[in-house]
Amino acid sequence: MVSEHSITVAGKAKVIYEERLRADLESKHRDKFVAIEPDSGEFFIGSTYSESVMAAREAHPDQISFVIRVGHDAAIHLGAMIN
Repeated sequence: MVSEHSITVAGKAKVIYEERLRADLESKHRDKFVAIEPDSGEFFIGSTYSESVMAAREAHPDQISFVIRVGHDAAIHLGAMIN
């Protein structure tokens, strides 16, 4: 079960992404991962999910961040593609 705090963090991070980051990140960092710490508004770009999360944890060890894959609907895709 997802906690209320996690839902709040995700919601705030998505707003930051849509309002402040999407246009710039999608033109310069498509397919990378961005971890957004919503209380500070800071974001951390990595080539991998883990890289972005570790950068966010280093800067904000007591906070959780939300990860978005730049230019995608989800950070991680599960399953197979059917052609």
